[in-house]
Amino acid sequence: MNDKILILDFGSQYTQLIARGIRELNIYCEIQPCTKPVQYEEGLKGIILSGSPFSVNDPNAPKPDIKAMADHLPVLAVCYGAQLLAQQAGGEVGKSTHREYGRAHLHNIVHDPLLATIADGSQVWMSHSDTIKHLPEGFEVIAQTHNIPVAAFKAPASYAKNALYAIQFHPEVTHSTDGRQLLKNFVTDICGCKQDWTPASFIHDTVERIKNEVGDKKVVMALSGGVDSTVAATLIHRAIGDRLYCIFVDNGLLRKNEFEQVLEGYKHLGLNTKGVDAKQMFYKELDGVTDPEKKRKIIGRLFIDVFQEEATHLKDISFLGQGTIYPDVIESVSVHGPSVTIKSHHNVGGLPEKMHMSLVEPLRFLFKDEVRRVGKELGIDSIFLQRHPFPGPGLGIRVLGAITEEKVHMLQEADAIYIQHLRDAELYDKVWQAGTILLPVQSVGVMGDERTYEFTVALRAVTSVDGMTADWAHLPHEFLAKVSNDIINRVKGINRVVYDISSKPPATIEWE
Repeated sequence: MNDKILILDFGSQYTQLIARGIRELNIYCEIQPCTKPVQYEEGLKGIILSGSPFSVNDPNAPKPDIKAMADHLPVLAVCYGAQLLAQQAGGEVGKSTHREYGRAHLHNIVHDPLLATIADGSQVWMSHSDTIKHLPEGFEVIAQTHNIPVAAFKAPASYAKNALYAIQFHPEVTHSTDGRQLLKNFVTDICGCKQDWTPASFIHDTVERIKNEVGDKKVVMALSGGVDSTVAATLIHRAIGDRLYCIFVDNGLLRKNEFEQVLEGYKHLGLNTKGVDAKQMFYKELDGVTDPEKKRKIIGRLFIDVFQEEATHLKDISFLGQGTIYPDVIESVSVHGPSVTIKSHHNVGGLPEKMHMSLVEPLRFLFKDEVRRVGKELGIDSIFLQRHPFPGPGLGIRVLGAITEEKVHMLQEADAIYIQHLRDAELYDKVWQAGTILLPVQSVGVMGDERTYEFTVALRAVTSVDGMTADWAHLPHEFLAKVSNDIINRVKGINRVVYDISSKPPATIEWE
């Protein structure tokens, strides 16, 4: 069993970055809502409390008992967590009188284990409106900034049974130049974690867990052709062999020739896969539907119906395999109070309950880039591993507005041209995700001596690490001009091409 760090999420926009920073140290960690009680299980070595949009003086703010945690394990409290600790231990927290957002520099550093090797003047990133006015009695300041007399502090040994540190800056963001070193100091030197969580160790542990979990039972799984479901299926197959039954549904919303190409790829992987052509069923049900969430729900419901129908032909299936990854889980869980639906995820719906099956989700706690590293360790071909993420509802949410078979075919042709140009220009592997969106507007154009009144497509390409945040890809103008010209000349019905230069946030990667 690998050592583990638990991150309690109080709603900070940076929480996932803490997890990424720790995992890049080859140490396993999990994010848990702050409202859920901590389980002090075997292997858990320390706890990190995230920042939050809340003020500790808000009566509705979450306030778990930090001292109780530190009586079990070492704790590092970040921003909101630091202010909550100060308040709970008898200090004073109030509104900042100085600006405490943006870059700052540490000074008067006390070089104890948390700040070891971090030099005076180290840049950090502040992002909070409250500040610690007075520390609790006996607590020690271990770093300051020009405006903040309490940038970092620690509790006395008499306060809790384990080390208890707090900082009023964000070590997880790139603007904090020694932030990763600070996290390393905490998880390795203070918590004593071994840096042994690697793709190879993950595969070994996961395969053994699936063997124990599934036993001699059978698993059915839907495949999409994407990296997540392919890696998940390969892990399950390694554990139980041909007792894994895979189903690949053509919902009519896949990319051009994708159904045939993916089936052939799965044959080479040795996966027991059945392809199902259900295009017309999906087109009929989606006729006239324009609301994005309704489209997602119809596509999800029909997929369940088709999948369930195919699964009934199999005997004694007890488990359902899914390629759920960590961003799916994080975006679908409320940290505190009512959840705001960003979008419904196809991997976290009601399918297991409807089919009376238990779930097998080998990748549930991995980010996308971690999934790719595991896939590489498994020996999966790069044709699967380097495929861009593709939404569960497919082109159904890239045809904006009402979906018709004609519009899908138009988009498939335009998208195929775009993706092929990216490959030819050796740009495909340099972007996280790229795709073409058919807009529900027509505009005037001129082709030869004729006026046209045809559709517009938007090209989208973003750079990212895990899809939680993304920046628009700065593709060369000459490249975009060539793609635009090729699409307009070759795809009947399209006379205008635009390029999306929005980042996430505030925009999402997909348009619907």
